[in-house]
Amino acid sequence: MLSQKTQTFWILFALWLMMFSSSSQVVIIAPILPRIGDALAIPESIQGTLITAYALMLSIFALIIGPISDRVGRRRMLMVGSAALSTTLFLHAFADSYLSLLTIRALAGASAGMLSGAAVAYVGDYFPYERRGWANGWVMSGIAFGQIIGIPIGTLMADLYGFRSPFLMFAVTMFLASILIWRVVPQPNVPLNRQRLTVRNAVAGYLQLTKEPNVQFAAIAYFLMFFSVGLYIVFLPTWLEGRLHVSGADIASLFLVGGIANVITGPLAGRISDRLGRKPLIVASCVGLGVIMLITTYVVDDMMVAYLVFGAAMSMVAMRISPLQSLMTALVSADRRGILMSLAVAVGQLGVGIGSAAAGLTYTRYGYLSNTIIGAISIFLMALLVQQRIPEPDASLAGVKA
Repeated sequence: MLSQKTQTFWILFALWLMMFSSSSQVVIIAPILPRIGDALAIPESIQGTLITAYALMLSIFALIIGPISDRVGRRRMLMVGSAALSTTLFLHAFADSYLSLLTIRALAGASAGMLSGAAVAYVGDYFPYERRGWANGWVMSGIAFGQIIGIPIGTLMADLYGFRSPFLMFAVTMFLASILIWRVVPQPNVPLNRQRLTVRNAVAGYLQLTKEPNVQFAAIAYFLMFFSVGLYIVFLPTWLEGRLHVSGADIASLFLVGGIANVITGPLAGRISDRLGRKPLIVASCVGLGVIMLITTYVVDDMMVAYLVFGAAMSMVAMRISPLQSLMTALVSADRRGILMSLAVAVGQLGVGIGSAAAGLTYTRYGYLSNTIIGAISIFLMALLVQQRIPEPDASLAGVKA
């Protein structure tokens, strides 16, 4: 019988490894996009659609899975989703054209749609509100470690063995995560939604949720957050390669620096938000990221400056993710937490999809400066929305610890 501390460690590690694998296979697209384009003869103007297809399918399946996870529990969704994503990542070995890769990325998005909302909702179910910032910070640090370890290795592998190799690597780590979830992650002791699982009831649940002002504003904030990231990051490596004539190894090292900044900031921001509240960190990080976006094209003239700018940007991203997710888990009761986080994930991925598609069009027509300006405006709007319209939630809505 495991002690409570040991069980908590293994739960967080399983979710961390899942987040590491899931986020890395998404982020890796940006640094290897030029290699994918060259290998499959994909024009720059439509390369962003590989991310759009993924994001669109993730949004759809997140909405479908939300009510199911409220009904059957998060653990089952995490088990099925991690196994499905591992399988679809292995399918990248067979991508030999733009259409086939687009289809496989869409399937990967559908599989990831089972995970994203359920993962955050699980933290909300298992941990009390006053520890969710800490727990979310550690789980989300999997994204940062993906940048430190997964993205640099994956980028170098793409240079040496082709663009398919990083996806196969992340298929293996996701498979290991699925085994861990099966073995060590229990179903939290929270009430499940006993309403009959039908399309009509699911739609009614979402409609009722979207009528609540706090949820409406939180969803818009989620959209703006990911829309701005899609605009800023997707073509940053392409712009750097064109401006500074850097190599794949340089891009890999850039993501390494960003990951280190992320992993330092994420858990710290979660703990601070547990003590001081979520909103101050969210607003400050949005303003900071907006400023960084605006100055990027003016100050980045060598890789040393690029490291500093990208590291600062990733710190700002990490500073707001766990506080915002922790805030949102307490906006509704436990039996509706799944559909809330699924709605948020769907809206956020819609933002990534639209931002990524728009990034390709604006980059090829107006240059990377236009991407940074639109991204900054979006993130400033998010800061204003959080400050003015989203209250610190009532901690009485915290879930019951297993």
